[in-house]
Amino acid sequence: MTTARVLRAAERTATAWKNGGGVTREVAAFPEGSDLGGFHWRVSLADVASGGPFSVFPGVDRVITVVRGAGMLLTVDGAERLMDTPYRPFAFPGDAETDCRLLEGPLVDFNVMTRRDRVDARVDIVDAAAELPGGAGCTVLALVLEGGARLRGDGTRLGPLDAVLLAEADPAVLDVDGRAAVVTFRQLA
Repeated sequence: MTTARVLRAAERTATAWKNGGGVTREVAAFPEGSDLGGFHWRVSLADVASGGPFSVFPGVDRVITVVRGAGMLLTVDGAERLMDTPYRPFAFPGDAETDCRLLEGPLVDFNVMTRRDRVDARVDIVDAAAELPGGAGCTVLALVLEGGARLRGDGTRLGPLDAVLLAEADPAVLDVDGRAAVVTFRQLA
């Protein structure tokens, strides 16, 4: 039987960035309660008020997805990447020199960070029923980006920006009425 841990948007605490450019709300991290130096993986939502340089995370891979707003122009190690369409994940090394320029004001983005020597992550954006894999060494986090969703079996309902976390659980199905991000984490040997 699948055991789902529901992570409600209303229960997240906003943490201001040191540079004043925005706030972050952590959705989940492993190990639970780990700080920015000790996580194996971390998922968050950020309200970005202004552009500027990204923090450098040695040994970390990142996936960023624009959720709301006109988007941004990222410059990663000198290469520009226009992110002007919502729900298109972009992967890049967290230890790369990265700078952000907002296109038309504030935005919200979805961030996934993994220690590249410990965990691999795949981010899929879904707008219909989605199969959530399971089993040993597999953790899945599904976050509703717009609309709502329901986990088949136990009927867990999720609203906008709510999430469900399944760690080493049985495979499950998430019925999405809107859009959701499904992040699959796999432990590396």
